[in-house]
Amino acid sequence: MKRIAFVLVVIVFFSCKQEDKFVPRNISKVEINHLLEDSLLNVRALEIMNDTVLIFPFDRYTVYSNDIGYDEGFWVDTVHSTYPIMNEEVDTLNGIGKIESKQIRSIASNYNSLFLLNIESPAFINKIKLDTVLHANLRLQKVIMVDDSPKAFYDSMDFWNDKEGIAIGDPTEGCMSIIITRDGGETWTKLSCDDLPKSKDGEAAFAASDTNIAIVDDNTWVATGGKASRVLYSPDKGKTWTVFETPIVQGLETTGMYSIDFYDELTGFAIGGDYTKPDDNAANKIRTADGGKTWELVAQNQNPGYRSCVQYIPNGRGKELVAIGFKGIDYSNDYGSTWKRLSDEGFYTIRFLNDSVAYAAGAGRISKLTFREE
Repeated sequence: MKRIAFVLVVIVFFSCKQEDKFVPRNISKVEINHLLEDSLLNVRALEIMNDTVLIFPFDRYTVYSNDIGYDEGFWVDTVHSTYPIMNEEVDTLNGIGKIESKQIRSIASNYNSLFLLNIESPAFINKIKLDTVLHANLRLQKVIMVDDSPKAFYDSMDFWNDKEGIAIGDPTEGCMSIIITRDGGETWTKLSCDDLPKSKDGEAAFAASDTNIAIVDDNTWVATGGKASRVLYSPDKGKTWTVFETPIVQGLETTGMYSIDFYDELTGFAIGGDYTKPDDNAANKIRTADGGKTWELVAQNQNPGYRSCVQYIPNGRGKELVAIGFKGIDYSNDYGSTWKRLSDEGFYTIRFLNDSVAYAAGAGRISKLTFREE
């Protein structure tokens, strides 16, 4: 028995040492392949479904094939090929019905449906049934009114699991607007301000990249911005909430966090700044190692400046991040302490397919990004 115990101790010790020896990559370049380019594109939300299909919403665009015009639709990239999915004013194509809402900047999915949320009042969620994802057989299942308040303005949406999801928006009655579904997106309920932290004067959020919400298991973090920029936190999928202060730049309507991401329950990062002063790099990058309770400024007075989206790279153990904005793409492999400029090409938002390939969207283009070492 003593010999067995000794062996077990050695195995545990060896495992811990292996964990400590993890060395992050040193990515030095990004290859950018533009999948779709058009001056009318202005995309701020992406969804990669089932690790296979890229879908994003867009408005007032003209399809390349058959010269069919339409107001809204989706572009699907199955990694192997790209093709458009669209709807006409009266008829339908590929089973998509007419979607009335404009300015969709939030998109999320569960196991068999896609959800799209427009920014302004009245706010609708369009539930799209994905009968066969790989064949792009999308069908509009229902349109759900979620908020007709004159001040309604929604910023981001995500799902905890196949049944439970959340969307957040600017305050309308003294607290952030938060709507929850517990039935797979069939119905949505707006949380009462009695159950949420009170908003500060001028506190809101930015519909810049659909990354105001971060979810790890049951934990949820919501980044606010503007004259006050804080983190709302729920440990139980939106049932209870508390709020944490941050040291990020704030005080103006255009300042604060624009994006937040968590690698695990403890390790998180947020980025932003002031989009009207995109080169300013003071107090625009913050990180936490305790689940968001406390935040510290990093890379003070160092690039990057304003960025609208930050994402952890998969399998990077929380060390590797990419930040993206209309002024360029930046990479860090030391928890965000230092950053390397990879490209001056501008985008609004990014989603990773794996640890080397991502998709990015912005003004005028949708692109595939491949990150490489020396």
